[in-house]
Amino acid sequence: MSGNETILTPKQATKPKLERPKLHKVILLNDDYTPREFVTSVLKAVFRMSAEAGYRVMITAHKLGSCVVVVCARDIAETKAKEATDLGKEAGFPLMFTTEPEE
Repeated sequence: MSGNETILTPKQATKPKLERPKLHKVILLNDDYTPREFVTSVLKAVFRMSAEAGYRVMITAHKLGSCVVVVCARDIAETKAKEATDLGKEAGFPLMFTTEPEE
């Protein structure tokens, strides 16, 4: 063996830094017309909550004026908020869900 041997080390690949998508909150707004049972059933159907969790979210919105239902990716949040609001409209209630970015 000669003294000119070079040792090759593998190059470290640089990975592009990916940012996590910003999360959005789905917020239930209180109204004085939509029956509590209907709100709870929408929370169970759209957000897959248990009856107890749906009741707690509904009561919190009723007492405080609004309540965060779930925090998720923007497209999922907007889809679920629209689906839940549309269920209220179809039933003739002013049920309203909104989304906003999480800080």
